[in-house]
Amino acid sequence: MQNRFGWALGLALAWGFQPAQAQGVAPQPSGVLNISASASTEVTKDVLAVAFSTMRDGADPQAVQSGLKQALDSALAEARKIAKPGQVEVQTGNFSLYPRYANPTKAGGQPSISGWQGSAELLVQGKDIAAIAQLSGRIQTLTIARVAYSLSRESREKVESEVTAQAITRWRAKAAQMAQQFGYSGYGVREVNVATNDMPRPPVPMMMKASRAAAADEALPTEAGKEEVTVTVNGTLQMTR
Repeated sequence: MQNRFGWALGLALAWGFQPAQAQGVAPQPSGVLNISASASTEVTKDVLAVAFSTMRDGADPQAVQSGLKQALDSALAEARKIAKPGQVEVQTGNFSLYPRYANPTKAGGQPSISGWQGSAELLVQGKDIAAIAQLSGRIQTLTIARVAYSLSRESREKVESEVTAQAITRWRAKAAQMAQQFGYSGYGVREVNVATNDMPRPPVPMMMKASRAAAADEALPTEAGKEEVTVTVNGTLQMTR
């Protein structure tokens, strides 16, 4: 009985200390290397966005609202003259009307409405930068609130295809060089990832503080600037003898 128990215990211990490979755990591969390469280029921004706005203030909310609507309608009629699909897009923006409160004259009293304030906004953007710049001098009922430049989706995709090819070429050249330096004759690709900065930073707005009298009939000065498009290739390779 004792011999049989000892034999069983010895078998259990022997099984428990079997090498990891015998239990189905694959050995760690050798000659695996992770490398990355990138390419980038600067592209001139080709979309201009201008926000026009105005504010009204008064005791009568209907009068304030009517003044905002008239100002917006006049600006919208002017903007529609240059509207063109794919080139100039026009849309109304924020339109708000809210009360202005006065502090109570007696302690513990409730604030009372002393007047009304409101604002209206018109947004114009597109690739026809010259037309939008000229429009800014023709709109007389709204003033320029914000100006921003960005890169269009079409331009970004076109440039990305070229930059991606450059990044891949650099990655392959680097992979071959590294494999050779480690004493291997070649390599095989195990896993690779291609990433782009497809989430561009929000355009930085430029606030226009010039008065309407000074800016009347004058085109908006434009200087688009550039945006950087970057593609990064990161991958794992198996070096081969």
